[in-house]
Amino acid sequence: MPGLIRGVARTAVIAGTATTVSNRVSRRQAGRWAEQDAAAGQQQQQYQEPQQAAPAASSGDDQIRQLKELGELHTQGVLTDEEFAAQKAKILG
Repeated sequence: MPGLIRGVARTAVIAGTATTVSNRVSRRQAGRWAEQDAAAGQQQQQYQEPQQAAPAASSGDDQIRQLKELGELHTQGVLTDEEFAAQKAKILG
């Protein structure tokens, strides 16, 4: 009987240790994936910013057209509120 209890106790300790190590590895891997996702998002944002810049308008009709296009991009979710406000200020001078 003492050998049986010792075997069960040893199994419980090994299983607990394996669970702890597995959880630690999972958390570490999840952290790495989160860092990679954040880095990829920053790189994607850097590539998109030059494309979103609108040239300064010279005439009133040109400004209206650009503002409409900018509004459509904002409505579609391509531009954030901050980007929309910055580009609108740039167009309006």
